[in-house]
Amino acid sequence: MVVVGGRRSSVASCLLVVASSAFEVPRTTKPTTALHAAANPPYQPYHHYQQSPSAASQYNNQWQQQSINTATRSARTGTGGYIQDVRYAEFLKLVAKRKIEKVTFNSDGTQLIGQLARPKPTKKSWFWKSNKTKYTEHQQYTTQQPAQIRIQHLPDDPSLLSTLTDHKIDISVSSSNKLPGLSSPRSLFSSILRKLLFPISLFAGLFFLLRKSTSSSSPLSLAKMKPSFNFNPNTGVTFDDVAGCDGAKLELAEIVDFLKQPQAYINNGCRIPRGVLLYGPPGTGKTLLAKAVAGEASVPFVSISGSEFVELYVGVGASRVRELFFQAKKNSPCIVFLDEIDSVGRQRGAGYAGGNDEREQTINQILVEMDGFEGNSAVITLAATNRIDILDEALMRPGRFDRKVAVDLPDVQGRARILGVHARGKPLEPDVDLDTISRRTPGFSGAMLENLMNEAALSAARKGKSTIGWEEVDGALDRLIVGLEKKGGTNTLSPKQVEIVAYHEAGHAICGALIPDYDQVQKISIIPRSNGAGGLTFFSPQESRLESGMYSKQYLESQLVVALGGRLAEELIYGEDLVTTGASNDLEQVANIAKRMVKEWGMSKKVGLVALSTPQEGGPFMGRSMGQRGTQWGSKIMGNVDSEVERLVNNAYIKAKTVLSDNIELLHHLASTLVDQEVVTAEEFQIMVLMFNATVVDYKTFASNYDERNRERLPFQKFPEYL
Repeated sequence: MVVVGGRRSSVASCLLVVASSAFEVPRTTKPTTALHAAANPPYQPYHHYQQSPSAASQYNNQWQQQSINTATRSARTGTGGYIQDVRYAEFLKLVAKRKIEKVTFNSDGTQLIGQLARPKPTKKSWFWKSNKTKYTEHQQYTTQQPAQIRIQHLPDDPSLLSTLTDHKIDISVSSSNKLPGLSSPRSLFSSILRKLLFPISLFAGLFFLLRKSTSSSSPLSLAKMKPSFNFNPNTGVTFDDVAGCDGAKLELAEIVDFLKQPQAYINNGCRIPRGVLLYGPPGTGKTLLAKAVAGEASVPFVSISGSEFVELYVGVGASRVRELFFQAKKNSPCIVFLDEIDSVGRQRGAGYAGGNDEREQTINQILVEMDGFEGNSAVITLAATNRIDILDEALMRPGRFDRKVAVDLPDVQGRARILGVHARGKPLEPDVDLDTISRRTPGFSGAMLENLMNEAALSAARKGKSTIGWEEVDGALDRLIVGLEKKGGTNTLSPKQVEIVAYHEAGHAICGALIPDYDQVQKISIIPRSNGAGGLTFFSPQESRLESGMYSKQYLESQLVVALGGRLAEELIYGEDLVTTGASNDLEQVANIAKRMVKEWGMSKKVGLVALSTPQEGGPFMGRSMGQRGTQWGSKIMGNVDSEVERLVNNAYIKAKTVLSDNIELLHHLASTLVDQEVVTAEEFQIMVLMFNATVVDYKTFASNYDERNRERLPFQKFPEYL
């Protein structure tokens, strides 16, 4: 804000700022700019004020005010350095008067800019400095900076160059059509716009970002979000890519046939299942089967996880279900796949609180959509779950998921076929037999078998091998079952500890080999593992027994004997006072088996054929009603349970001790071999058994109950209450 004419004027302030920033005038050693000349106007001779310092101060204020007025007037009138357009005749007159010192032509010769000659200073003047008592000399210029003149349309004059040369005028030609020079009033406005463009754009961008973030955080915006389902027009997966589940493929083949030729079923009045529920253990290939159905039928595949429906706000899941099935109807015939449906499909109406549950809204909408299809809409819903027992009953009724397909763990033939699928593209050595691997992997799912082959390939790559051998497959199998070998192996243990572990594992192996109707010993190792095991004895369970889940009483008693074999070996060699805690996991297994034999499986004459413990049916968090508990029994019956568990364990103790005592030489030899080579294979162990003519246990010897007189020599006098 400056004072102009005794009044505050913001316009004058703006003009001064514009004049000082927009006028780009070359700097010289003399005050040649228009503003500097305006700020230093011609002064009166100093002798008028030399007798009065106060008069000099008043004079200084006057010429400062005059400087401001002059600059303001120059900015308003367009003088003080602007390019001035002149006619060609006026330009020639200025050339004749030698007032032009430089001429610049554009590249095509249609325009020129002339620089007027710089005037010389005419006289000196003095002015009074109010803060000192002396005079300062100052050179005064009678004119402002020489203006530039411009001719925008230059006529065709052949004598122009000779005229300029005769008057010794500097001539130059610009490389572009745009001539250099000072800014015109029109370009001044463009320059201001260019300077304001960036801040305006910045503030506009920040405004829209803030507005977008505010709207996206709104609760209503979640309802507008579309579900993140995957739409695949062609999965590229067929039944040939799925192995080990022939029964499930046979069930799903009917769905494929309906999608391929629906009219044949419609003409016969058939109602194809609206939904098919695939259930089974994890990793058995339920998702792959669903993709194979879509691939075999050559229809689109729309998939989504059950957790995608659940959000913080009520109603979002239901809206996403509607959107999912709307897209499915648009692309019918197609397959809709709901993975992990138990996340939203568990039983409704239970729980501690009486509030609303978003899952209930979602499952209600799923039920409506599945049963609300138009007749024969050719949209099949497939779903997968690992927990069919907790699903809502309304999902299971006819018209919804009325067909349930079990996808179980593969058998030995199925595992061999799965290994063949995952062995494609992997260079296997001739000694790798897939049938042998399948027999050594009972209970493995398809995902575990795929991981096994991948681990074997990674092991071969780490060793720098171009093929996969049996050593890599065997190492990968051990790694998946019991964990990694500890770095350093048995070197991390003292010789005494290695010997104890060797006798412990030898006791397990000998009891397992010499007890009838038990699993075959596969391998014995004393290499420490990452899961905390100091040594391991591997057994190959019978396939039929594992698949059926039927275990005889004799087999369960043999399990007790084998589990106690390690502890008994330590006791026989080192005495009762030097046994270690290495059998902690074995004792836990013994207690669990004996307790279930008495309380669940009715294998005790004293307790009888009753089930004293029912399987846990789940609480309200599993969708069940509150108050469901197992039956409570009296103290007398529970006392009988304790005594029967004690009897089973002590019988197993006597059997294990008898087996090891009768074959003590085999025990010493096997332990010594383990200390020397750390691992003993099944073939090596069988040779040892034959070499020492080992005695197989005769179960008739232990047919009767143990003698009460031997109670004091048995270690398990009283089992804790929790057993």
